Amino acid sequence: MEEIKLSVAVRDGKSSKKELSTLRAERRLPGVIYGGDKPPVKVSLSEKELQAARKRGGANAILSLETGQSVETVIVKDLQRHPVSDRLVHADFQRISMTRKIEAKVPLHVVGEAPGVKTSGGILQHALRELAIRALPKDIPQFLSVDISSLEIGMHIEVRELTVPTGVEVLDPADHRVVSVTTVKVIVEETPATAVAAEGVAAAAEPEVASTKGKKDEEGKLVKETVKGAAPAEKGKEAKPAAPAKK
Repeated sequence: MEEIKLSVAVRDGKSSKKELSTLRAERRLPGVIYGGDKPPVKVSLSEKELQAARKRGGANAILSLETGQSVETVIVKDLQRHPVSDRLVHADFQRISMTRKIEAKVPLHVVGEAPGVKTSGGILQHALRELAIRALPKDIPQFLSVDISSLEIGMHIEVRELTVPTGVEVLDPADHRVVSVTTVKVIVEETPATAVAAEGVAAAAEPEVASTKGKKDEEGKLVKETVKGAAPAEKGKEAKPAAPAKK
């Protein structure tokens, strides 16, 4: 991986909100360089040039920051953005040694088209979008490809199946799922209207028949009572009245 040179200006130890706002209005990004055996250094640089460098070298681009007095070899460790405008507001740069391995996260790019999605109506689910690795700065790839062209419904790709360059150590678990193709699940939510309709269907399914169990009129004679769910009397046969109670 090539080193990209950027010019930066060293800032004073303390910067007021007004000074920081002025820098950002001039499209200059405040930042700090830290790590290694040196103390932190506050700097500012062109926001446009930093974005161009990351576009050229990727998220883990190796940057040579020239302060006018020294050159710092760094990578971008963190970028802070405005919550509304999404503009960059601050950058953290970590000093690195080209002869010492560092940890980084590499973006995963999906390539190809899964048959399970294209022809079977499945959906592609992303479980992992970055891979944690350890390597020498020069060996860190800009991204890693994930080929999904053989995935049918119910199939997936795990970390162990990814192809990584020589010298790159993978830190994520080997059985961690990267992508998978699944079916679309349809969940039907019961509404008050459907619940009432279901009760009506259930009620219609229960026949109503005559029964004389336990009911008497004012003269002490048994009367018919409507019972749900009782078996209908056989055709041509009438239910026999119960024997009168003994006095």
